Amino acid sequence: MSYASLMVAVDDGLHAAQRIRLAADLAHRLGTRLVGVAACVPDYPRGYGETAVPMGSAIEDIRQAALTRLAGFEQIFREAACRSDRVEWRSDLDHPVRFLEQQARAADLVVVGRYAQNEGVSLGAAVDLGDVLMELGRPVLVVPPGVERMEAKRIVVGWKSSPQTRRAVWDAMPLLRRAETVEVVRVNDGEDASEIEDVARYLALHDVKAVPRRVAASGWTAAEELQRAAVEADADLIVTGAYGYSRLREWFFGGVTRDLLADASVCSLMSH
Repeated sequence: MSYASLMVAVDDGLHAAQRIRLAADLAHRLGTRLVGVAACVPDYPRGYGETAVPMGSAIEDIRQAALTRLAGFEQIFREAACRSDRVEWRSDLDHPVRFLEQQARAADLVVVGRYAQNEGVSLGAAVDLGDVLMELGRPVLVVPPGVERMEAKRIVVGWKSSPQTRRAVWDAMPLLRRAETVEVVRVNDGEDASEIEDVARYLALHDVKAVPRRVAASGWTAAEELQRAAVEADADLIVTGAYGYSRLREWFFGGVTRDLLADASVCSLMSH
């Protein structure tokens, strides 16, 4: 198994170029195509498209302004993706998540960014990470703001016996096989350690240098324990399932996905 096509969500945010450089460097090292994708919704007057608003040429001016923004996004992409040998560009006047979902049919892995407080993405161009994880049907690599390179030589797998985690492990296999060390980490919940040992043995069958590691619960959240494990392993990638519970439950009560999306300082590869 290998990746043949990587896709990166593009906008004009403060850290967009760094995210693109990370994706371009990864595509270069893996020998894959890199596709830049962007969409934005024109800032039409409220009600336009639902009830007729006779604005004349003003509507076309708004549309042209949105197209100009997209042209700016493309320029950001092409300048930052110069590291990649094969690049493509796709854009449209559309809702950004909906358009990314449509284009994800041509991707093995989709790279998106977590926005900083001062990200400054243009109105109608921002991508919601929760929506992306739930709707794309592809593994998603979430890049924290300010990170522009991911070696993935040392990787932490946050293991939980769930369909989402099993899918994430398989989806990450091209990166896991290239890593120098992979730690299969499970926060101690009183269950038998043989489960993560079995996962490590399975990964070894796929030429992955994996070791099991149980982490004793210490009052930290599971996401915090995973981040601590990544720091101790000098890992710059966490692989885990996304939204094993409903998004609503995580919004109210918290969960690994929500916490990693909010706070992780290293990249996270997630599958739902």
